[in-house]
Amino acid sequence: MSAFAMKGTAETPGVPPGGPVRGLPWAVLRLHRAALVVWGALMLAAVGMLVWEVEITADSVRDRIAACGRTGGLCRIQNLTDYSSTIGWASTLVYYSFFAVAAFAAGALIGRELENGTAQLAWTQSVSPTRWLATKLAVPAVLLVAGGTVFVFVFRWAWAANRDLMGDDWTFNDVFAARGPALVAYGLCGLGVGALAGVVLRRSLPALGVACGVMYLVNHNLEKYREDLWPAATPAPGKGVEMSEDVWQIGDGSGRFHPQSHYWPMHLVETGIVLGVAVLATGAAFWVLRRRTG
Repeated sequence: MSAFAMKGTAETPGVPPGGPVRGLPWAVLRLHRAALVVWGALMLAAVGMLVWEVEITADSVRDRIAACGRTGGLCRIQNLTDYSSTIGWASTLVYYSFFAVAAFAAGALIGRELENGTAQLAWTQSVSPTRWLATKLAVPAVLLVAGGTVFVFVFRWAWAANRDLMGDDWTFNDVFAARGPALVAYGLCGLGVGALAGVVLRRSLPALGVACGVMYLVNHNLEKYREDLWPAATPAPGKGVEMSEDVWQIGDGSGRFHPQSHYWPMHLVETGIVLGVAVLATGAAFWVLRRRTG
């Protein structure tokens, strides 16, 4: 419980201004402001990096490539790699931040407050356990959706802006997720899984480990079987599949492949699966909490 929540008002000691229910979101923001500031800083840094690369770095990269001369093949490759890897790092960092979200939700947001008794204290101040958990999840969920959505739009713009300088294709794990709503879905899934782990285990460190482990299994298996999320195409009789960044060849020797037009069907199926896990985990967290608080 934050100092803000404990201070209360003159009329009702221990109750935050505006009443226990209306004041709870502000208490959540104050109590976890450090983590939320870090999340906001990460989003701003990633978006700023993308804008800088597209608007400033791209022209200088082209100038350096032009200065490489006719025999500057290695020079050209190095400059292209430097540009594309910076954009790639931005997508990778934000994509896999769902591990940090799961750890935060399981450890600090839910598990620690159940472990040290501050949650039970809040329940004695006219805040039901269900309302407590709903508010705890709603505040970071709004920030996850807002920040993730902004990043997706900026990344799509940056990824498409200078394709002649980019080496990343649409099949890369981070690029595949960061170009659409799957990135936001993974964040919400981490939040739900973390909440469930925290409610079940009621201890911050064990819940943190379990939540991260579950998110690893979810993500690993979806990446492993991503090519099976949508029926693959087959080349016309007598024709092969031309190797290009627009084609994802399936490595089973049968000539099956995914053209880039399959991106959105595959992406939306994966998004639906991840959101389904998020809904199930969140619903289970509420069910377990109600059962235990009776």
